[in-house]
Amino acid sequence: MLDLIIRGGMVVAPEGAAELDVGVQDGRIAVVAQPGTLDIEAGRTIEASGKHVLPGGIEPHTHIGIPVPRNWAGRAEVVTQPPEAASRAAAFGGVTTMVDFSGSLSIQPGEAPAAGPIMQQVEDRRDAFAGHSYIDYTFHHILSGAVSPATIGQIGEAIQSGVASFKIFTTFNASRVPYGSLWEIFQEVSRHGGIMAVHAEDDDIVTHMEEKLVREGRDQGYNLHLVHNNISEDLAFRQVLRLANHTETGIYFVHTTAKEGVAAIAEARLRQQPVYGEALHNYLEFTCDDYRKPGGTAIHTYPAIKFADDRDALQEGLADGSLCTTATDEYTTYKDVKLSGDTILTVCGGHNGIETRMAVTYAKLAASGRISLERFADITSTNAAKILGMYPQKGAIAVGSDADIVIFDPSLHKTITLDDLHADSDYSIWEGFECLGYPVMTILRGKVIVEDGQLTGSSAGGRWISRRVAPGVLARPIC
Repeated sequence: MLDLIIRGGMVVAPEGAAELDVGVQDGRIAVVAQPGTLDIEAGRTIEASGKHVLPGGIEPHTHIGIPVPRNWAGRAEVVTQPPEAASRAAAFGGVTTMVDFSGSLSIQPGEAPAAGPIMQQVEDRRDAFAGHSYIDYTFHHILSGAVSPATIGQIGEAIQSGVASFKIFTTFNASRVPYGSLWEIFQEVSRHGGIMAVHAEDDDIVTHMEEKLVREGRDQGYNLHLVHNNISEDLAFRQVLRLANHTETGIYFVHTTAKEGVAAIAEARLRQQPVYGEALHNYLEFTCDDYRKPGGTAIHTYPAIKFADDRDALQEGLADGSLCTTATDEYTTYKDVKLSGDTILTVCGGHNGIETRMAVTYAKLAASGRISLERFADITSTNAAKILGMYPQKGAIAVGSDADIVIFDPSLHKTITLDDLHADSDYSIWEGFECLGYPVMTILRGKVIVEDGQLTGSSAGGRWISRRVAPGVLARPIC
């Protein structure tokens, strides 16, 4: 007897999309069979005819339950929404695994990076999520500033302990890692089989443009794209790629924003360099022109939303394979915090987005047939699992994989309103967006946690995921 059978849906399995039946036992996928051939009793049978049966969404880039810098929030002691709220919203959006961060995100001058051994910092974050997450979770570890030799020496232990990816910044004051330290970090991560997640901007360009716009009286928030600009991304991506090539390090570029970034990644991949790019779903819709609308900086996520041709390049990169994943850079606050700052130095990063990524991406790329259903599953789940060391436990509807599944109804067309969403927030940049399909059921390790708009899971249901990147991912582009 099986615990669960899903019948009659269009299942996206590793072999492709087809009408299949899926059987689940003890939290894992036990069988994938041709329709009508699964003649086994089950505790529950779900009829999915006319719906897509997809690997549970993987959100590879979140900032949950962390302090918001005072100059962004307008006051002290503000934090982004906690794990319980973020994971609840994620579950309603078809997401079953999220990748957050351990370590510190230091934005303001004078802030010190987190102290203590890497694994102690990881354990502290695990404690913050344990018992407070509806979905599974894992962390990139942030390395900030001039990283000490002692900390670099702990990277190998962390990788062996299941921390497969390390995040660095090439700008942002206290967070920026000098290239000498970065060289050492890359070598150590490469030696032990990890991968680097990189926020790449040219710090000299960013700092120069901040000073220039302030000096000229053009430091309004709607000019963020002039600071965090195209040439900055071009220079930084290519310098990181040169260093990565020299050290034989795999690179995951978070929040690619510009056509120049897409081109740099595509060229490196043609050289068979193991580099992977991420696009945020708000970058697929908005442009810098939207910054000028009333409350327009609500759409902002650092580095900056750019021009229409950059938006088009990101969409095309996801369609043609130059880019590999979609994400949100989830950073949810309330509207008064989000709109507190109105200059290039004070606009708050991030937005209330973890719930909307899959539906928005489907509407932008899949509903029109611009990408296949298989490609949609890749850029919302499977590729992140492969790149970040969770595949095939996650990101696959295959025998032996965790039974993380989202049932997506392509006929459910709806207009997003704040009342539809489940985050701890009072605004959404997606208000009024027309969805051409929507998640209707989310299943985590065989348990239905969201069904027909109702939360049925437990905030203690999520688990920590230990990760190990497959050697092939670090040898050449595999997705």
